[in-house]
Amino acid sequence: MKKIVTTVIFGMVTLLSLTAQEYKVITSVESIVPSGLGRSRIINAKEDKDYKEYTSVQTDEDNTRNKSSRKDIRVKNFEETKLLNFYNIGGIRFQNIAANDALLTSKINNMIIEGWELAFVTSAVESAGGKGDANGIFITRYIFKR
Repeated sequence: MKKIVTTVIFGMVTLLSLTAQEYKVITSVESIVPSGLGRSRIINAKEDKDYKEYTSVQTDEDNTRNKSSRKDIRVKNFEETKLLNFYNIGGIRFQNIAANDALLTSKINNMIIEGWELAFVTSAVESAGGKGDANGIFITRYIFKR
């Protein structure tokens, strides 16, 4: 009897460890446009997309193109949380950064409550950087898994 119980428990543990992991990406976009003219948001897609539907294969012998258009890729069902811009007319606003940190912390904590684990964080800055350039964004991707 003990062998049967041990075998069943071992089988259940093995089965649970074989389950596939799921990943979720949350993106924050924070404006670095002076005078507070930009838009800053946390973006969370509420629908899934299969990348295979939008992928084409190209070789020397065969050129198989996917018939999907760019408008098919767009996600219309998403959550958008407002953030504050890094700058206002007076320059950089540290209160805005602190407020954004509080909102991002709330989002991350909520994801953890829902069973997600923060696996990776990656960020970048985009700006043309030329003379008189007043455009740019600071983008961060939070990659969760469960």
